[in-house]
Amino acid sequence: MSDQGIGRIFGHGSAQDVVASSSPARIGPNAVIQTGQALSALYGVGAARLIFEAAGLGRHLAAPPTSMVDEREPVALFTAIRAMLPPAEADRVLAEAGYRTAHYILDHRIPPLARKILPKLHPAIASRLLVSAIARHAWTFAGSGVFRGRVMDWTKPRVRLEIVGNPLATPGCPWHGAVFQRLFGTLCGSAATARHLECCASGQNRCVTELLCTST
Repeated sequence: MSDQGIGRIFGHGSAQDVVASSSPARIGPNAVIQTGQALSALYGVGAARLIFEAAGLGRHLAAPPTSMVDEREPVALFTAIRAMLPPAEADRVLAEAGYRTAHYILDHRIPPLARKILPKLHPAIASRLLVSAIARHAWTFAGSGVFRGRVMDWTKPRVRLEIVGNPLATPGCPWHGAVFQRLFGTLCGSAATARHLECCASGQNRCVTELLCTST
């Protein structure tokens, strides 16, 4: 399918998206909003407030941001979560936040036509269309990082997603992993299993997530 055809399905904007990616690097507000909701759901509003205040973001818990935020804000929030919670619990919070972020994207950012068509296509086709759409809007979740995505194989498609210099990297990247797994599992197959192969948080220069999409 041509870029024009993909654009019709996903309702892509044009030059305005590129302008929004200028420095300072910014990231979609759901990296903050949904993390606050995940913390509140799992530990209560009081604990969420303590962690947000430790990150210097107490104002965002009371009045969630309504536009793109400086990437340093979710970085500070993710860092505070890992500093104040045991590793397994921190991963649980970040994964829940990623799941909630993907749910928001599915409900509010994926056009109805795409939500209707993609699950009916073979996973090899649907995943390629979704990777193309994600690449067009990568700055909203990659910030200053550089996103690359590709799909390998047609029978059992493997989706490989890379963020070079990922500013939101935490060990294993549970936030990004949950976002990707939820999106691809919903739109590209009955199941999408994810593996995190490389991680900036471990000293590597990129984060690499690989998903296997399967049909029913």
